[in-house]
Amino acid sequence: MGTVGARTDEIAGERRRLINVAYRLLGSVTEAEDAVQDAYARWYGLSRSRQEEILSPGAWLTTVTSRICLDLLGSARARRERYVGAWLPEPLPDRTEWDHAGGADAAGPADPADQIVLDESVAMAFLVVLESMTPAERVAFVLHDVFRYPFAEIAGVLGRTPAACKQLAATARRRVSVARAPVPATGRADVVKHVKEAWETKDIAALVGLLEPAAVMTADGGGMVGTVLRPVEGGARIAQYMVAIADRAPGLELLERSVNGVPGLVAQRAGVVMTVAAFDVSDGRVTRIWAVRNPEKLRPWAREG
Repeated sequence: MGTVGARTDEIAGERRRLINVAYRLLGSVTEAEDAVQDAYARWYGLSRSRQEEILSPGAWLTTVTSRICLDLLGSARARRERYVGAWLPEPLPDRTEWDHAGGADAAGPADPADQIVLDESVAMAFLVVLESMTPAERVAFVLHDVFRYPFAEIAGVLGRTPAACKQLAATARRRVSVARAPVPATGRADVVKHVKEAWETKDIAALVGLLEPAAVMTADGGGMVGTVLRPVEGGARIAQYMVAIADRAPGLELLERSVNGVPGLVAQRAGVVMTVAAFDVSDGRVTRIWAVRNPEKLRPWAREG
């Protein structure tokens, strides 16, 4: 009984790592949780003798979770073609803020958003680059470069040779390499703070000065709330759009918050989170803004707020 209990604890302890793998593969907390739950259901659906034949349940669960994510990534492309407007990954609050807000209590199961480790591999800019990859490239890159799985194991997930998986990861790595080196958190926080101040005072000139002339803002409302359906291009146009939003939404409160592990802004009205904005910064100016407004993607923030 002790061995069985120990193995049960070991299997349950894999959940956090699996959630982290699945979120990076899918960019969705909800889909990541579903994928992990499906993997566990398949494990517990095995006979006891089959379970005992598996030397590493953790590796088995990772393989199954990754295969489920691979299938979801394939179907996601078709779903996102029908998505209203741009699709962005789900933003995540900082864990300390999440815990302080009383997210998952000690007696209940942890929320999947609370399980995710916030590092550079979940920054919005990184997740958006992952979206540009093919499903196979994304799986090979995330498993190898982020989680350090050997190509021999990744081959079992993708049904390809280790050499082919290595090539997929190399192609994905070239996509990532075009991104600039990350800006230190302090420098990024200063820029975001100045954006907040200029936005609050509706200072278009200050906003233009903080935005790269070729900056791009992408918003995700999912057809559930009003927002621009196409990216807004150009610092001047973005500044004008931001001020127009402030004019149309009296009582909007802007808060400096960590978004996917880096400084960002949260806009709330009457205590309800309406928008979570992530920023990419270079040389003291904002180059990209990703504004998530789809309420289905803001559930962790509803609790955090």
